[in-house]
Amino acid sequence: MFRIFAELPQIRSSLPKLRPGVKLRKLVTQDYSYYPVGMSSTTTSGTATPARTPDDPLIAGLNAADVMKPRSTLRYVDVGQRQPFTCAGVFADQSQIGINLSDPIFRGIYHGKRSHEHDLSKVVQRAVEAGCRKLMVTGSDLQESRHAVQLAEDYPGLCYATVGVHPCSAKSFEAHPSGPDALMSELREVATKAKAAGTAVAFGEFGLDYDRLHLCPKETQLTYFKEQLDLAVELHMPLFLHSRAAAEDFESILTARLDELPKRGVVHSFTGTMEEMKRIVDMGFDVGINGCSLKTDENIDVVREVPLERLQIETDGPWCEMRPSHASAKYLQGAPPPPKAVKKEKWTAETMVKGRNESCMIPRVAYAIANIKGITVEEVCEA
Repeated sequence: MFRIFAELPQIRSSLPKLRPGVKLRKLVTQDYSYYPVGMSSTTTSGTATPARTPDDPLIAGLNAADVMKPRSTLRYVDVGQRQPFTCAGVFADQSQIGINLSDPIFRGIYHGKRSHEHDLSKVVQRAVEAGCRKLMVTGSDLQESRHAVQLAEDYPGLCYATVGVHPCSAKSFEAHPSGPDALMSELREVATKAKAAGTAVAFGEFGLDYDRLHLCPKETQLTYFKEQLDLAVELHMPLFLHSRAAAEDFESILTARLDELPKRGVVHSFTGTMEEMKRIVDMGFDVGINGCSLKTDENIDVVREVPLERLQIETDGPWCEMRPSHASAKYLQGAPPPPKAVKKEKWTAETMVKGRNESCMIPRVAYAIANIKGITVEEVCEA
């Protein structure tokens, strides 16, 4: 039994290995570029990207535990699932789901403006030091899905991708220059190739979001939820699902296709009611829990009742951070203190950025769940 996605707790003695001196491919834009060992570059904004050296743990091999000196003896995966969400046997043990590493914020870009240096490698290193052993990088549209796959290729054995279009981005099908069918065809090609290569392990993030109809109308969301579900069934991939204020339509569409979905999947970043959670579990899906799932006392009551064997732990960074004002704050006994964080204007390579959630914060989610359920964090991680 294991979890499919990127930040779930994982007990494991060895770390995945990167190819020494791997040459990282240039991505779509200059600010998305990665550079080989010994090379440095300058971004379009004039910010220097430091050269990587052969002893950089992210290049020399993530099994460099002595160099990285992990603080945690527990092992995590950001986004995971218990059923075999495997592609060619990719995940043999527990994994965690939901980290948006392709978001520009992890390159120092906020609202289209650069605030600090590209620091993705530092974000990844903090995740590994905190105990993360697999990171499932979320694809939220065609471009971001390609970026997620690229990161899975750049960090083999650590990063894995999802491929899909988020409901709030479903209008992109109709905006595609060659029409909706062309975008779906491109999505199929990305998912098919990445699945075969073992770099994509789930289809999504897709679903319904009626809280943000200003971003995409309901009928458009429904159309492309159904069409993407057709594609996921065709590809035999587990689902990485999104549902907000849309339980009736969401459950009705999935229920009609359950016989075609033997691998099921996870409804990530769950914030629904007790009744909704129970119906999702009854359908055979896992429930993804992060900071947004732990905001209110009602949320806490729901998490307390999620069967441990159906619960996935995630961060959904850079969003869904746990805050002192949330109901979860009183359930953090024994949790490791978070790394130092500063405002983005005072960024340093060794600090987190305030308001930017990272995978290294997943132990706090695990501890909150353990305290809410009255069990040990080891039980949460080993479930």
